Amino acid sequence: MFSNLLVCSALAALAAFLGVNGQSLIVPGAPWMDTSGNPIQAHGAGLLKVGSTFYWFGEDKSHNSALFKAVSCYSSTDLVNWSRHNDGLSPISGTMISTSNVVERPKVLFNSKNAEYVMWFHSDSSNYGAAMVGLATATTPCGPYTYKGSWKPLGADSRDEGLFQDDDGTAYLLYASDNNQNFKISQLDTNYYNVTSVVSQLNGATLEAPGIVKRDGVYWLIASHTSGWDPNPNKAFHATSLSGPWSSQADIAPESVRTYYSQNAYDLPLGSNAIYMGDRWRSNILGSSQYIWYPLDFSSGMPQIVPADVWSVNLAAGTYSVALGTAYEAESGQMAGSSRLLSGSGFSGGQAVGYLASAGNGGSVTITVQGRGTAQWVSLYIANGDSTWRNTTISVNGGSSIVLDQPSTGGGNVVLSIPVQLNLRSGSNAITFSAGQSNYAADLDKIIVY
Repeated sequence: MFSNLLVCSALAALAAFLGVNGQSLIVPGAPWMDTSGNPIQAHGAGLLKVGSTFYWFGEDKSHNSALFKAVSCYSSTDLVNWSRHNDGLSPISGTMISTSNVVERPKVLFNSKNAEYVMWFHSDSSNYGAAMVGLATATTPCGPYTYKGSWKPLGADSRDEGLFQDDDGTAYLLYASDNNQNFKISQLDTNYYNVTSVVSQLNGATLEAPGIVKRDGVYWLIASHTSGWDPNPNKAFHATSLSGPWSSQADIAPESVRTYYSQNAYDLPLGSNAIYMGDRWRSNILGSSQYIWYPLDFSSGMPQIVPADVWSVNLAAGTYSVALGTAYEAESGQMAGSSRLLSGSGFSGGQAVGYLASAGNGGSVTITVQGRGTAQWVSLYIANGDSTWRNTTISVNGGSSIVLDQPSTGGGNVVLSIPVQLNLRSGSNAITFSAGQSNYAADLDKIIVY
Protein backbone atom coordinates (compact mmCIF):
# COMPACT_ATOMS: atom_id res chain seq x y z
CA MET A 1 0.00 0.00 0.00
CA PHE A 2 1.24 3.53 -0.82
CA SER A 3 2.17 6.01 1.91
CA ASN A 4 -0.33 8.73 2.86
CA LEU A 5 1.82 11.33 1.12
CA LEU A 6 1.83 9.35 -2.12
CA VAL A 7 -1.91 8.75 -1.89
CA CYS A 8 -2.50 12.50 -1.49
CA SER A 9 -0.23 13.20 -4.45
CA ALA A 10 -2.11 10.66 -6.52
CA LEU A 11 -5.47 12.18 -5.58
CA ALA A 12 -4.27 15.67 -6.40
CA ALA A 13 -2.97 14.51 -9.76
CA LEU A 14 -6.21 12.71 -10.51
CA ALA A 15 -8.28 15.76 -9.56
CA ALA A 16 -6.16 17.88 -11.88
CA PHE A 17 -6.98 15.52 -14.73
CA LEU A 18 -10.75 15.79 -14.21
CA GLY A 19 -12.69 18.29 -16.30
CA VAL A 20 -16.01 19.92 -15.46
CA ASN A 21 -17.90 16.74 -16.29
CA GLY A 22 -15.14 14.38 -15.17
CA GLN A 23 -14.51 13.38 -18.78
CA SER A 24 -10.86 14.17 -19.42
CA LEU A 25 -9.49 10.73 -18.61
CA ILE A 26 -8.81 7.85 -20.96
CA VAL A 27 -9.68 4.51 -19.35
CA PRO A 28 -8.78 1.64 -21.72
CA GLY A 29 -11.45 -1.06 -21.90
CA ALA A 30 -14.15 0.96 -20.14
CA PRO A 31 -17.48 1.71 -21.83
CA TRP A 32 -16.93 4.99 -23.72
CA MET A 33 -19.92 7.28 -24.14
CA ASP A 34 -20.29 10.18 -26.55
CA THR A 35 -21.47 13.63 -25.47
CA SER A 36 -25.09 12.49 -25.87
CA GLY A 37 -24.58 9.60 -23.46
CA ASN A 38 -24.59 6.86 -26.12
CA PRO A 39 -21.86 4.21 -26.53
CA ILE A 40 -19.29 5.26 -29.10
CA GLN A 41 -19.57 3.02 -32.16
CA ALA A 42 -16.38 3.60 -34.15
CA HIS A 43 -14.45 0.34 -34.37
CA GLY A 44 -11.46 -0.18 -36.68
CA ALA A 45 -10.72 3.49 -36.10
CA GLY A 46 -9.29 6.09 -38.41
CA LEU A 47 -8.32 9.54 -37.04
CA LEU A 48 -8.03 12.81 -38.95
CA LYS A 49 -7.06 16.20 -37.56
CA VAL A 50 -8.52 19.32 -39.16
CA GLY A 51 -7.30 22.49 -37.44
CA SER A 52 -7.71 21.83 -33.74
CA THR A 53 -10.48 19.25 -34.21
CA PHE A 54 -10.01 15.50 -34.41
CA TYR A 55 -12.43 13.34 -36.39
CA TRP A 56 -12.85 9.67 -35.50
CA PHE A 57 -14.21 7.43 -38.25
CA GLY A 58 -15.14 3.84 -37.53
CA GLU A 59 -17.45 0.91 -37.96
CA ASP A 60 -20.86 1.11 -36.32
CA LYS A 61 -21.31 -2.40 -34.89
CA SER A 62 -24.38 -1.65 -32.77
CA HIS A 63 -26.27 -4.35 -34.70
CA ASN A 64 -23.67 -6.93 -33.46
CA SER A 65 -22.83 -8.03 -36.99
CA ALA A 66 -19.80 -7.89 -39.26
CA LEU A 67 -22.06 -6.66 -42.06
CA PHE A 68 -22.17 -2.98 -42.96
CA LYS A 69 -24.38 -0.62 -41.01
CA ALA A 70 -22.54 2.70 -41.22
CA VAL A 71 -19.21 4.47 -41.08
CA SER A 72 -19.69 6.74 -38.10
CA CYS A 73 -18.06 10.13 -37.65
CA TYR A 74 -17.28 11.75 -34.29
CA SER A 75 -15.44 14.97 -33.47
CA SER A 76 -13.41 16.10 -30.45
CA THR A 77 -10.90 18.75 -29.51
CA ASP A 78 -9.40 16.78 -26.60
CA LEU A 79 -9.51 13.09 -27.73
CA VAL A 80 -11.80 12.30 -24.79
CA ASN A 81 -15.17 14.01 -25.29
CA TRP A 82 -16.59 12.89 -28.65
CA SER A 83 -19.71 14.20 -30.39
CA ARG A 84 -21.43 12.07 -33.02
CA HIS A 85 -22.35 13.66 -36.34
CA ASN A 86 -24.19 12.35 -39.36
CA ASP A 87 -22.88 9.02 -40.64
CA GLY A 88 -19.97 9.48 -42.98
CA LEU A 89 -20.94 6.59 -45.23
CA SER A 90 -24.24 4.69 -45.39
CA PRO A 91 -25.30 1.48 -47.17
CA ILE A 92 -26.39 1.58 -50.81
CA SER A 93 -28.46 -1.37 -52.02
CA GLY A 94 -27.08 -3.27 -54.99
CA THR A 95 -23.48 -2.12 -54.47
CA MET A 96 -20.43 -3.39 -52.60
CA ILE A 97 -21.51 -1.24 -49.65
CA SER A 98 -24.95 -2.75 -49.15
CA THR A 99 -26.11 -4.14 -45.81
CA SER A 100 -25.11 -7.59 -47.14
CA ASN A 101 -21.49 -6.53 -47.55
CA VAL A 102 -18.52 -5.72 -45.33
CA VAL A 103 -17.07 -2.22 -44.85
CA GLU A 104 -14.20 -2.10 -42.37
CA ARG A 105 -11.33 0.09 -41.15
CA PRO A 106 -12.31 3.42 -42.74
CA LYS A 107 -9.42 5.86 -43.05
CA VAL A 108 -9.68 9.45 -44.30
CA LEU A 109 -7.08 11.87 -45.69
CA PHE A 110 -7.48 15.44 -46.87
CA ASN A 111 -6.35 15.96 -50.46
CA SER A 112 -5.18 19.56 -50.82
CA LYS A 113 -5.02 19.37 -54.62
CA ASN A 114 -8.78 18.84 -54.90
CA ALA A 115 -9.73 20.32 -51.51
CA GLU A 116 -11.66 17.17 -50.62
CA TYR A 117 -11.69 14.42 -48.05
CA VAL A 118 -10.94 10.94 -49.38
CA MET A 119 -12.04 7.81 -47.51
CA TRP A 120 -10.52 4.41 -48.15
CA PHE A 121 -11.85 1.24 -46.54
CA HIS A 122 -11.74 -2.55 -46.70
CA SER A 123 -14.60 -3.50 -49.01
CA ASP A 124 -15.68 -7.12 -49.05
CA SER A 125 -18.37 -9.73 -49.46
CA SER A 126 -19.98 -11.35 -46.44
CA ASN A 127 -17.59 -14.32 -46.65
CA TYR A 128 -14.52 -12.07 -47.09
CA GLY A 129 -13.94 -13.53 -50.54
CA ALA A 130 -13.97 -10.30 -52.57
CA ALA A 131 -10.92 -8.74 -50.83
CA MET A 132 -11.18 -5.22 -52.23
CA VAL A 133 -10.60 -1.60 -51.29
CA GLY A 134 -13.41 0.93 -51.42
CA LEU A 135 -13.29 4.66 -52.06
CA ALA A 136 -15.58 7.57 -51.16
CA THR A 137 -15.13 11.35 -51.19
CA ALA A 138 -16.65 14.39 -49.47
CA THR A 139 -16.17 18.15 -49.21
CA THR A 140 -16.48 18.23 -45.40
CA PRO A 141 -14.83 15.95 -42.81
CA CYS A 142 -18.00 14.04 -41.81
CA GLY A 143 -19.49 14.16 -45.30
CA PRO A 144 -21.74 12.45 -46.13
CA TYR A 145 -19.30 10.70 -48.45
CA THR A 146 -20.12 9.76 -52.02
CA TYR A 147 -19.24 6.17 -52.80
CA LYS A 148 -16.99 5.88 -55.88
CA GLY A 149 -16.41 2.15 -56.15
CA SER A 150 -14.56 -0.97 -54.96
CA TRP A 151 -11.75 -2.87 -56.65
CA LYS A 152 -8.61 -4.92 -56.12
CA PRO A 153 -5.59 -2.57 -56.08
CA LEU A 154 -3.31 -3.45 -58.98
CA GLY A 155 -5.40 -6.61 -59.35
CA ALA A 156 -4.36 -8.10 -55.98
CA ASP A 157 -6.23 -8.84 -52.75
CA SER A 158 -6.69 -6.13 -50.15
CA ARG A 159 -8.24 -6.89 -46.79
CA ASP A 160 -7.22 -5.08 -43.59
CA GLU A 161 -5.81 -1.73 -44.65
CA GLY A 162 -4.63 1.66 -43.48
CA LEU A 163 -3.42 4.94 -44.96
CA PHE A 164 -0.27 6.97 -44.37
CA GLN A 165 0.41 10.51 -45.54
CA ASP A 166 4.07 11.51 -45.61
CA ASP A 167 5.45 14.95 -44.86
CA ASP A 168 5.37 15.96 -48.54
CA GLY A 169 1.70 15.02 -48.91
CA THR A 170 2.37 11.76 -50.75
CA ALA A 171 -0.09 9.12 -49.57
CA TYR A 172 0.20 5.36 -49.29
CA LEU A 173 -2.11 2.40 -48.89
CA LEU A 174 -1.02 -0.20 -46.32
CA TYR A 175 -2.74 -3.54 -46.81
CA ALA A 176 -2.85 -7.27 -46.26
CA SER A 177 -2.69 -8.91 -49.70
CA ASP A 178 -2.37 -12.24 -51.52
CA ASN A 179 -4.72 -14.13 -49.21
CA ASN A 180 -3.24 -12.30 -46.22
CA GLN A 181 0.19 -13.81 -46.82
CA ASN A 182 2.06 -10.74 -48.08
CA PHE A 183 1.87 -7.19 -46.77
CA LYS A 184 2.11 -4.32 -49.23
CA ILE A 185 2.68 -0.58 -49.20
CA SER A 186 1.52 1.12 -52.39
CA GLN A 187 1.71 4.76 -53.39
CA LEU A 188 -1.49 6.63 -54.22
CA ASP A 189 -1.92 8.96 -57.18
CA THR A 190 -2.03 12.71 -56.58
CA ASN A 191 -5.84 12.65 -56.26
CA TYR A 192 -5.73 9.80 -53.71
CA TYR A 193 -8.15 7.92 -55.97
CA ASN A 194 -6.04 4.89 -56.84
CA VAL A 195 -2.70 3.19 -56.26
CA THR A 196 0.10 3.64 -58.77
CA SER A 197 2.76 1.17 -57.68
CA VAL A 198 3.86 -1.16 -54.89
CA VAL A 199 6.77 0.50 -53.14
CA SER A 200 7.37 -2.26 -50.58
CA GLN A 201 6.26 -5.84 -49.98
CA LEU A 202 6.88 -7.91 -46.86
CA ASN A 203 6.65 -11.45 -48.17
CA GLY A 204 5.11 -14.07 -45.89
CA ALA A 205 4.58 -11.49 -43.15
CA THR A 206 0.89 -12.39 -42.53
CA LEU A 207 0.19 -8.88 -41.22
CA GLU A 208 -3.05 -6.96 -40.87
CA ALA A 209 -4.51 -3.99 -38.93
CA PRO A 210 -1.64 -1.69 -39.97
CA GLY A 211 -0.63 1.83 -39.04
CA ILE A 212 2.54 3.89 -39.56
CA VAL A 213 4.11 6.54 -37.34
CA LYS A 214 7.11 8.55 -38.53
CA ARG A 215 9.67 9.61 -35.95
CA ASP A 216 12.96 11.43 -36.70
CA GLY A 217 13.05 10.20 -40.28
CA VAL A 218 12.23 6.62 -39.30
CA TYR A 219 9.00 4.92 -40.36
CA TRP A 220 7.45 2.63 -37.75
CA LEU A 221 4.93 0.11 -39.03
CA ILE A 222 2.62 -1.24 -36.29
CA ALA A 223 0.51 -4.28 -37.21
CA SER A 224 -1.01 -7.46 -35.87
CA HIS A 225 -0.71 -10.94 -37.28
CA THR A 226 -3.76 -12.79 -38.57
CA SER A 227 -5.88 -14.61 -35.99
CA GLY A 228 -9.41 -13.56 -36.89
CA TRP A 229 -11.23 -11.79 -34.07
CA ASP A 230 -8.85 -13.26 -31.47
CA PRO A 231 -5.93 -11.14 -30.20
CA ASN A 232 -2.27 -11.78 -30.88
CA PRO A 233 1.02 -10.00 -30.05
CA ASN A 234 1.09 -6.97 -32.37
CA LYS A 235 4.49 -6.09 -33.77
CA ALA A 236 6.60 -3.12 -34.88
CA PHE A 237 8.88 -2.87 -37.92
CA HIS A 238 11.04 0.09 -38.87
CA ALA A 239 12.78 1.46 -41.96
CA THR A 240 14.32 4.74 -43.10
CA SER A 241 12.38 4.51 -46.36
CA LEU A 242 8.90 3.22 -47.10
CA SER A 243 10.49 1.11 -49.82
CA GLY A 244 12.51 -0.68 -47.15
CA PRO A 245 14.42 -2.66 -46.24
CA TRP A 246 12.26 -3.26 -43.17
CA SER A 247 13.61 -4.54 -39.87
CA SER A 248 12.60 -7.81 -38.33
CA GLN A 249 9.54 -7.70 -36.10
CA ALA A 250 9.75 -6.50 -32.50
CA ASP A 251 7.22 -6.62 -29.68
CA ILE A 252 5.36 -3.50 -28.58
CA ALA A 253 4.16 -5.32 -25.43
CA PRO A 254 4.98 -8.59 -23.67
CA GLU A 255 3.95 -11.44 -25.96
CA SER A 256 1.93 -13.24 -23.29
CA VAL A 257 -0.61 -10.42 -22.92
CA ARG A 258 -1.46 -10.45 -26.64
CA THR A 259 -1.29 -6.65 -26.90
CA TYR A 260 -3.43 -6.44 -23.75
CA TYR A 261 -6.19 -8.31 -25.57
CA SER A 262 -6.45 -5.85 -28.45
CA GLN A 263 -5.72 -5.35 -32.13
CA ASN A 264 -4.20 -2.23 -33.65
CA ALA A 265 -6.55 0.14 -35.47
CA TYR A 266 -4.71 3.45 -35.71
CA ASP A 267 -1.53 5.04 -34.35
CA LEU A 268 -1.71 8.77 -33.67
CA PRO A 269 1.47 10.84 -33.27
CA LEU A 270 1.76 12.63 -29.91
CA GLY A 271 4.84 14.80 -29.52
CA SER A 272 7.86 12.50 -29.60
CA ASN A 273 5.60 9.52 -28.83
CA ALA A 274 2.24 8.27 -30.13
CA ILE A 275 -1.10 6.83 -29.05
CA TYR A 276 -1.88 3.19 -29.77
CA MET A 277 -5.58 2.93 -30.64
CA GLY A 278 -6.86 -0.64 -30.68
CA ASP A 279 -10.03 -2.68 -30.46
CA ARG A 280 -10.84 -5.38 -27.91
CA TRP A 281 -13.09 -7.43 -30.18
CA ARG A 282 -16.02 -9.52 -28.94
CA SER A 283 -16.96 -11.53 -32.00
CA ASN A 284 -20.30 -12.71 -30.64
CA ILE A 285 -21.43 -9.21 -29.60
CA LEU A 286 -19.36 -6.89 -31.79
CA GLY A 287 -21.18 -3.78 -30.64
CA SER A 288 -19.83 -4.37 -27.12
CA SER A 289 -16.21 -4.43 -28.29
CA GLN A 290 -14.26 -1.85 -26.30
CA TYR A 291 -11.46 0.54 -27.20
CA ILE A 292 -7.93 0.02 -25.92
CA TRP A 293 -6.03 3.30 -26.21
CA TYR A 294 -2.59 3.43 -24.61
CA PRO A 295 0.44 5.72 -24.76
CA LEU A 296 2.97 4.34 -27.25
CA ASP A 297 6.29 5.43 -25.83
CA PHE A 298 9.43 5.77 -27.99
CA SER A 299 11.87 6.85 -25.27
CA SER A 300 13.70 3.50 -25.32
CA GLY A 301 14.26 3.78 -29.06
CA MET A 302 11.56 1.19 -29.77
CA PRO A 303 7.82 1.81 -29.47
CA GLN A 304 6.43 0.28 -26.30
CA ILE A 305 2.84 0.32 -25.06
CA VAL A 306 2.46 1.89 -21.61
CA PRO A 307 -0.39 -0.17 -20.07
CA ALA A 308 -1.88 2.71 -18.10
CA ASP A 309 -5.19 1.92 -16.37
CA VAL A 310 -6.13 5.60 -16.24
CA TRP A 311 -4.32 8.35 -18.13
CA SER A 312 -4.65 11.73 -19.77
CA VAL A 313 -3.16 13.59 -22.70
CA ASN A 314 -1.86 17.14 -23.01
CA LEU A 315 -2.28 17.92 -26.69
CA ALA A 316 -0.62 21.34 -26.49
CA ALA A 317 2.52 19.86 -24.93
CA GLY A 318 2.36 16.59 -26.87
CA THR A 319 2.65 14.60 -23.66
CA TYR A 320 0.72 12.04 -21.63
CA SER A 321 0.29 11.54 -17.88
CA VAL A 322 -0.43 8.28 -16.11
CA ALA A 323 -2.65 8.46 -13.01
CA LEU A 324 -1.38 7.00 -9.76
CA GLY A 325 -3.55 4.72 -7.69
CA THR A 326 -3.47 2.71 -4.49
CA ALA A 327 -2.92 -1.05 -4.87
CA TYR A 328 -4.59 -3.67 -2.66
CA GLU A 329 -3.53 -7.31 -2.93
CA ALA A 330 -6.39 -9.80 -3.18
CA GLU A 331 -4.63 -12.25 -0.87
CA SER A 332 -4.78 -9.61 1.88
CA GLY A 333 -8.57 -9.51 1.62
CA GLN A 334 -11.11 -11.57 3.55
CA MET A 335 -11.71 -14.85 1.73
CA ALA A 336 -14.94 -16.83 2.07
CA GLY A 337 -16.43 -20.09 0.87
CA SER A 338 -14.37 -22.17 -1.52
CA SER A 339 -11.95 -19.39 -2.51
CA ARG A 340 -8.32 -20.27 -2.03
CA LEU A 341 -4.87 -18.84 -2.49
CA LEU A 342 -3.04 -19.49 -5.75
CA SER A 343 0.67 -19.15 -6.38
CA GLY A 344 2.27 -18.06 -9.63
CA SER A 345 5.14 -16.00 -10.96
CA GLY A 346 2.74 -13.82 -12.95
CA PHE A 347 0.92 -12.60 -9.84
CA SER A 348 1.84 -9.50 -7.89
CA GLY A 349 3.54 -10.74 -4.73
CA GLY A 350 3.41 -14.26 -6.16
CA GLN A 351 -0.18 -14.90 -5.02
CA ALA A 352 -3.77 -14.44 -6.16
CA VAL A 353 -7.22 -15.55 -5.00
CA GLY A 354 -8.87 -18.25 -7.10
CA TYR A 355 -11.87 -20.60 -7.10
CA LEU A 356 -14.14 -17.60 -6.89
CA ALA A 357 -17.87 -18.32 -7.26
CA SER A 358 -17.49 -22.06 -7.69
CA ALA A 359 -20.59 -24.25 -7.57
CA GLY A 360 -21.93 -25.17 -4.12
CA ASN A 361 -20.05 -23.29 -1.42
CA GLY A 362 -19.27 -20.30 -3.66
CA GLY A 363 -16.01 -18.50 -3.12
CA SER A 364 -15.65 -14.75 -2.69
CA VAL A 365 -13.15 -12.20 -1.43
CA THR A 366 -13.74 -8.85 0.25
CA ILE A 367 -11.11 -6.12 0.05
CA THR A 368 -11.22 -3.02 2.24
CA VAL A 369 -10.16 0.15 0.45
CA GLN A 370 -10.11 3.88 1.09
CA GLY A 371 -12.45 6.10 -0.92
CA ARG A 372 -13.02 9.80 -1.56
CA GLY A 373 -16.81 9.94 -1.45
CA THR A 374 -17.27 9.94 -5.21
CA ALA A 375 -17.27 7.69 -8.25
CA GLN A 376 -13.78 6.24 -8.70
CA TRP A 377 -12.14 3.98 -11.23
CA VAL A 378 -11.04 0.61 -9.88
CA SER A 379 -8.87 -1.71 -11.98
CA LEU A 380 -9.14 -5.45 -11.37
CA TYR A 381 -5.98 -7.39 -12.18
CA ILE A 382 -7.25 -10.80 -13.23
CA ALA A 383 -6.13 -14.10 -14.75
CA ASN A 384 -8.55 -16.11 -16.90
CA GLY A 385 -7.00 -19.10 -18.62
CA ASP A 386 -10.22 -20.04 -20.43
CA SER A 387 -10.59 -19.30 -24.12
CA THR A 388 -13.92 -17.64 -23.33
CA TRP A 389 -14.87 -14.67 -21.18
CA ARG A 390 -15.91 -15.02 -17.54
CA ASN A 391 -17.62 -12.48 -15.26
CA THR A 392 -17.71 -11.46 -11.64
CA THR A 393 -20.19 -9.78 -9.33
CA ILE A 394 -19.05 -6.69 -7.44
CA SER A 395 -20.74 -5.22 -4.38
CA VAL A 396 -19.69 -2.13 -2.42
CA ASN A 397 -20.47 -1.96 1.30
CA GLY A 398 -23.13 -4.66 1.07
CA GLY A 399 -25.07 -2.88 -1.65
CA SER A 400 -26.59 -4.39 -4.77
CA SER A 401 -24.21 -6.21 -7.09
CA ILE A 402 -23.13 -5.29 -10.58
CA VAL A 403 -21.65 -7.77 -13.06
CA LEU A 404 -18.33 -7.12 -14.79
CA ASP A 405 -17.26 -9.14 -17.83
CA GLN A 406 -13.74 -10.56 -17.73
CA PRO A 407 -11.87 -11.42 -20.94
CA SER A 408 -9.63 -14.38 -21.50
CA THR A 409 -6.15 -13.29 -20.48
CA GLY A 410 -4.37 -15.95 -22.52
CA GLY A 411 -3.27 -18.14 -19.61
CA GLY A 412 -3.90 -18.92 -15.97
CA ASN A 413 -0.70 -17.12 -15.00
CA VAL A 414 -1.18 -14.16 -17.37
CA VAL A 415 -2.65 -11.06 -15.74
CA LEU A 416 -4.60 -8.23 -17.41
CA SER A 417 -6.41 -5.28 -15.85
CA ILE A 418 -10.05 -4.41 -16.49
CA PRO A 419 -11.74 -1.22 -15.25
CA VAL A 420 -14.97 -0.60 -13.38
CA GLN A 421 -16.31 2.64 -11.91
CA LEU A 422 -17.59 2.32 -8.35
CA ASN A 423 -19.20 4.80 -5.98
CA LEU A 424 -17.01 4.82 -2.88
CA ARG A 425 -17.82 6.66 0.29
CA SER A 426 -15.25 8.81 2.04
CA GLY A 427 -13.03 6.62 4.20
CA SER A 428 -13.27 2.85 4.48
CA ASN A 429 -15.16 0.73 1.91
CA ALA A 430 -15.62 -3.04 1.67
CA ILE A 431 -15.68 -4.30 -1.93
CA THR A 432 -16.83 -7.91 -2.33
CA PHE A 433 -16.01 -9.84 -5.47
CA SER A 434 -17.78 -12.91 -6.88
CA ALA A 435 -20.41 -13.47 -4.18
CA GLY A 436 -23.79 -14.86 -5.19
CA GLN A 437 -22.92 -16.33 -8.57
CA SER A 438 -22.64 -19.94 -9.67
CA ASN A 439 -20.18 -19.59 -12.57
CA TYR A 440 -16.46 -19.24 -12.05
CA ALA A 441 -15.00 -15.75 -12.03
CA ALA A 442 -11.44 -15.02 -13.08
CA ASP A 443 -8.70 -15.35 -10.48
CA LEU A 444 -8.09 -12.00 -8.74
CA ASP A 445 -4.50 -10.85 -8.29
CA LYS A 446 -5.01 -7.32 -6.94
CA ILE A 447 -7.05 -4.16 -7.44
CA ILE A 448 -5.90 -0.57 -7.89
CA VAL A 449 -8.17 2.28 -6.79
CA TYR A 450 -7.77 5.60 -8.64
